[in-house]
Amino acid sequence: MDMVSPKSSSGRDSSPRRDAGAAAASKASVPERLKTWARTMQRDILALYLAVRDPRVPWYVKGLAAATAAYALSPVDLVPDFIPVLGYLDDLIILPAAIALTVHLIPEDVMADLREEAATRLAGRPPRSRAGAAGIIALWVALCALVVWLLWFR
Repeated sequence: MDMVSPKSSSGRDSSPRRDAGAAAASKASVPERLKTWARTMQRDILALYLAVRDPRVPWYVKGLAAATAAYALSPVDLVPDFIPVLGYLDDLIILPAAIALTVHLIPEDVMADLREEAATRLAGRPPRSRAGAAGIIALWVALCALVVWLLWFR
């Protein structure tokens, strides 16, 4: 005798566990789901920052993690937010896609450890690094100076 999960007339799985999960998801308001998503993104960005220093992460993933974390923490956007629609494109699509790709490339057990460490660090006070902020600002100033030099003096 086959033990098959019950199917509804539409062919979808209607198991009690799936129905309970769907009911819980539908009960959460949109602002609550957005807050949860934002907290998850914050934790994963910090986990990517930690991944750069972890010896268990491959070198090429460290490079992608460093670039993703630097862009996420940078005060300067690739596309300025005041440009209609496109201004928020990097914040809503490009950055989460880069985070998801980088997280996917990190081994699961390592990422679980990094997420746990990030959650522990976020439970205290939020991370702040004046040296990191100065480095990011210096990098953007140097990049802008290079672009001006290439366009103006060449």
